[in-house]
Amino acid sequence: MPESDSKLTADGLAMRYGRRVLFRDLSFEVAPGAPLAITGRNGAGKSTLLKILAGVLEPINGTVKLVDEGKEVKDELRPHSVGFVAPYLHLYAPFSARENLAFLAQARRLSDRQARIYEVLDRVGLLERAEDHLSTYSTGMRQRLRIAAALLHDPPLLLLDEPSATLDESGRELAESIIGMNEKIIVIATNDPDEAALCATRLHLETNP
Repeated sequence: MPESDSKLTADGLAMRYGRRVLFRDLSFEVAPGAPLAITGRNGAGKSTLLKILAGVLEPINGTVKLVDEGKEVKDELRPHSVGFVAPYLHLYAPFSARENLAFLAQARRLSDRQARIYEVLDRVGLLERAEDHLSTYSTGMRQRLRIAAALLHDPPLLLLDEPSATLDESGRELAESIIGMNEKIIVIATNDPDEAALCATRLHLETNP
């Protein structure tokens, strides 16, 4: 695979809540086509680390730098260059899948919104249910919609927190195909050995007292 001029770099990251240290002095680099798996027991800080990488949470020490096609993304703009997937992310239940994505597309000022919405809904297998309200969706279908939302603006960086959670076999195949997107910088937080095995490298977080 040719060397890419896009990368995510973390240098000396540290985080704590109160007196409890989650992690310290974490440094790593992730390039397209070489996804990183973050593993560790519950409470070790996997989700927190993803939020720091996304730019929505500040570490107590260290830096994160995202370079997209040779251009460094400013820290305040990094959240707009990220697609985030997690079971806890909020969706609007009174809206249909298409309406949820339309709201996000408008907020992100995407051009040709309608075509892109239908493209990502088809990608995650929800096109035939595009107009159904989320109140009729299973938990697995909602997770598929979160994946669609993460892909909607075609971000260079995908952060996936337990991406296969609640998914059936075909949904897990979808998640695996997302992890295998060679053009994206991908970091996943997982305790699923099959998901971790799809990644080029692994970072294990120890649980601190």
